[in-house]
Amino acid sequence: MNAAVVTVGDELLVGDTENTNATWLCDRPDARGVAVRRVTVVPDEVAEIARVVNEYHAEYDAVIVTGGLGPTHDDVTMEAVAAAFGRGLEANAEATAWLADRGYSGDDLAAETTHLPADCRPLPNEAGVAPGAVVESVYVLPGVPDEMKAMFDLVEDEFAGTPTHVLTVDVDEPESDLLDRFASLRERFDVRVGSYPGEVVTVKITAESEAEAERAAAWIRERTDAVEERSA
Repeated sequence: MNAAVVTVGDELLVGDTENTNATWLCDRPDARGVAVRRVTVVPDEVAEIARVVNEYHAEYDAVIVTGGLGPTHDDVTMEAVAAAFGRGLEANAEATAWLADRGYSGDDLAAETTHLPADCRPLPNEAGVAPGAVVESVYVLPGVPDEMKAMFDLVEDEFAGTPTHVLTVDVDEPESDLLDRFASLRERFDVRVGSYPGEVVTVKITAESEAEAERAAAWIRERTDAVEERSA
């Protein structure tokens, strides 16, 4: 399963808010074997959000959109997602009933709070008010981190792929000196190899087979000035 993450908000693009949602939303699907292939930040603009959602929906198995939900002037994500599918927004009876069960009446909320894309599956907001939605394979979540995390928990089981096994080996050599050994590692084993320089070079080995990851890690340890091996 391949997925894309779209985070919405002018505040992200100008650096006023750190995009911790993107990091979290990459980690959780990855842990379930889902490959996150794109992470994109878009402004609070209907046309731009709709364009990206439309493109990614055609290319990936699932798209997670976070941010821009609610009744204020810059909360345009639901409108944009509806537009991406050629749908309108309409009052959602299920979302209205859910909020009523929590003690909210129509007088408590702006009318737009429960306006969702036509024929969507509404998602309750266990940590807030504004509901989310699922439109085909696009999951629309709030931008408030606690609300986003609680809502993703409701749909997490819908994200499944091939689990991978990751091992890291720290090597006390210059990264440039390791290039030939990295090439040999990729040739000999069915693994992906990443290298991340710092005080030492951290070699990240990813494989679908735990045994293959272990063999590759052993091979690189034996042929480098390895410092330690860590599970990731």
